[in-house]
Amino acid sequence: MQPTDRVHPTHHTRVHVVQSRQTRPNTATDIDPACPFCVGGRETPEPYDTKWFVNRWPALADDRCEVLLYSSQHDASLATLSIRAIRTLIDMWVERTKHHSARADVATVLIFENRGAAVGATIDHPHGQLYAFDHVPQRSQQRLRWTPQSQPDLVVDQSSEWNVAVAFASEYPVALEIWPTTAVSDLPSLSTAQLEDLARVLQRTVRALDAMYQQPLPYMMWINQRDFSSTDTSAHMNIEIVSPWRAAGVMRYIAAAEVSTGEYFTPVVPEELAATLRELFTRLD
Repeated sequence: MQPTDRVHPTHHTRVHVVQSRQTRPNTATDIDPACPFCVGGRETPEPYDTKWFVNRWPALADDRCEVLLYSSQHDASLATLSIRAIRTLIDMWVERTKHHSARADVATVLIFENRGAAVGATIDHPHGQLYAFDHVPQRSQQRLRWTPQSQPDLVVDQSSEWNVAVAFASEYPVALEIWPTTAVSDLPSLSTAQLEDLARVLQRTVRALDAMYQQPLPYMMWINQRDFSSTDTSAHMNIEIVSPWRAAGVMRYIAAAEVSTGEYFTPVVPEELAATLRELFTRLD
């Protein structure tokens, strides 16, 4: 069956029916006993710092899904990579955004990471992905109207270029928003100073999150960028990081009452989470 897009007649949610993804591996060993992303592996026969390639099990057609490798080091993460290495990774994000946003069939370039088996990562090697949509998904449209929240008791870290804050209201127990002080609409529009500082901010943020439970926190991270099919550049680019953990090793499951109503019940008070993270960020200084 060829991939098809369907829109629910009542809820108006878009569903991509992609039967071929049933054959994708659930773990690295489903492909090969060795990690396919380590040097010498199936996808990376030669040494590399960062690397991208087209996804073998794409959710979208026409080479619009890519795998973005952060490092050849199997146990690395944004918390352990050097600032220079993270800057190299960000440069790859910028370059791939430029490439896909120039396509006539692309409106949204989504760069994201699923870290840890708890959020669906199937290969335990530091990597993210890129999806280039031919439309602006519903939630992405909403984020185009996003503006930085101003509650000082939710801000956990600031620099001259970037801000990090706990989200005011999120479906997830841990939810952070990261945004540039001087607004830009997409990654390629960031200044050199913003790019340099973003590497530092990402490293600090993931280190603080990992310190919260003294172990790597499973998370989902994504970058919200502008609608590239429009000339409107008023969107304020931002990054979101969310985790399903409500305590160390304890999942917060979204269940029937929430799925059925679209209203959510969180046991974590955002202001208390912010106070905890502020202290952890301070210890990084």
